[in-house]
Amino acid sequence: MRKEDKQIIIDSILAELQACPNFYLTDISDLNAEKTSQLRRQCFNSGIKMLVVKNSLLHKAMQQTGKDYSDLYDVLKGSTAVMLCETGNAPAKLIKNFRQKNDRPILKGAFIEECCYIGDNMVDTLCNIKSKNDLIADIIALLQSPVKNVISGLQSGGHKLSGILETLSEKAE
Repeated sequence: MRKEDKQIIIDSILAELQACPNFYLTDISDLNAEKTSQLRRQCFNSGIKMLVVKNSLLHKAMQQTGKDYSDLYDVLKGSTAVMLCETGNAPAKLIKNFRQKNDRPILKGAFIEECCYIGDNMVDTLCNIKSKNDLIADIIALLQSPVKNVISGLQSGGHKLSGILETLSEKAE
C-alpha cells in the first residue's frame, strides 16, 4: 500500500475517533461471514459504527488525536474491530447479548468518558456504566427530591389549615 493511501485511511480513522467520544476495541477473528454480518447488523440497529482496521494504522490515528490512549496500545495485536458510539455502554450490552449464542467478540479494551478499560472481564462493568447525561439527571433528581417534599408538605398543610378555618367558621354560625 502506498504511503498516500495509508495516510488517507489514518485520516479517516482519526475523523471517526474525534467524532465519537467512546470506542471499543474487539476481536471478531473467529466469526464466520454470517455471524459477522449479524454482528454488523446489530451494531447498525444500535447506532454503533463498526470498523475493521489494521492495528498500525489505528495506532497512528490514536497518536494524532491528542488524547492519551497509551494504555490501549498494548492490546493492538491480532485482528481488531473498532466499535464507535455516542453512549458508553451500548457496545458492551451488544457484546454481552451477542455472546449468549457466540464466543466472540472478545473485548480487548475500551475508551469511555476519558477512561481506559482493558480486558474481556470488563464487559459486565461497562454494561452498568452510566453516561454523563444519566449521571447529571440522577443528581438533578436527588437535588429536586427535598424541594418536592417541602412543597408537598406546605400544600397539604394549607389544605388542613383551610379545612380547620372552614370548620370553625361553620361552628360560629
